[in-house]
Amino acid sequence: MSKQAAEMLYKQIKLDIRHNRLPVAQALKQEELSQRYNISRIPIRDVLQRLKNEGWLTTCGKRGVMIPELNATEAEDLYLMRKYLEPLILGYAIPNLNQQTIGKATDYLQTIDAQTDDPNQHMSIEEHGELNWQFHACLYQQANRPTLFNTIASLHQLCGRYIGFHNQQLDYLATSQQDHYNLLKAIENKDIPHAKSLLEAHISDAGETLVAFLVDESKDSAEME
Repeated sequence: MSKQAAEMLYKQIKLDIRHNRLPVAQALKQEELSQRYNISRIPIRDVLQRLKNEGWLTTCGKRGVMIPELNATEAEDLYLMRKYLEPLILGYAIPNLNQQTIGKATDYLQTIDAQTDDPNQHMSIEEHGELNWQFHACLYQQANRPTLFNTIASLHQLCGRYIGFHNQQLDYLATSQQDHYNLLKAIENKDIPHAKSLLEAHISDAGETLVAFLVDESKDSAEME
């Protein structure tokens, strides 16, 4: 199987997880997935392992995997870690940021704006999640702190099932974009304390909104049982 075909399979399974096309909290059977995607079990196994490593799947039984339910506690843990680590790396990065990097970050935001405002285009959750990460990553990389950066990148991978959830279920995109533009303004002014404060608030607000929604969803589900 070619690398391109394997990547397409990976993206398709991830898309199906996002859109609830695969069973949640049940063992995913390689044979059934092989039939569903019309492909042999070996690439299915490899993709499932990759998705497990990225936090999209979790262990089920001795060797199986399953799609975990969206979990308020996990979401809270992820945003709390991001809340402390991302302002930290941004503080290291700001003294090294130049207009070229700020321009690149602005381009990512304007791409999101253009695709959001154009009725002939539809930005997928995946596309928004990637552009959102690229915006943050191009800033954080200038800190020259690879261990810290790689830890944050791993957290964003684990957030993959949650990133974009705000924008569809919670209509959070406009708020997120304004936060990003305010952050860039503080960065351009080299106001490190303000920029770190804005970023912390940006992550906290999004995280708290998501956790509250998931807690309410869990209560509603419990009441219906």
